[in-house]
Amino acid sequence: MEEVILAISNSYERKYFFNKEFEGLPESVKEDIQVMLVMFTMEIGGIISLIYKDDKLLYVTEADEEDILYDDIGAHLKIKQMQEKKRELLESLETYYKVFYLGEE
Repeated sequence: MEEVILAISNSYERKYFFNKEFEGLPESVKEDIQVMLVMFTMEIGGIISLIYKDDKLLYVTEADEEDILYDDIGAHLKIKQMQEKKRELLESLETYYKVFYLGEE
């Protein structure tokens, strides 16, 4: 199954992207996603993406090779923290994807 990007935050270009295919999500949910990803890149650096793959919502991070400030261990810990704190939101986003994007019942 192919990957579908939900949102990306990039600390290098100071840009945020939200996939227009998910405009049907409530504004409060879209804002929560934006705050979560932008805060991650402000604190950790690099690039973080929320990607749907195989019916799961995954965090994917990357950093430029020259980025000596990027904290790989800190990124892993921060993602764990976000997964715990935002568990209900992430589960709802997976359900939304399955029902409205994939057409499952």
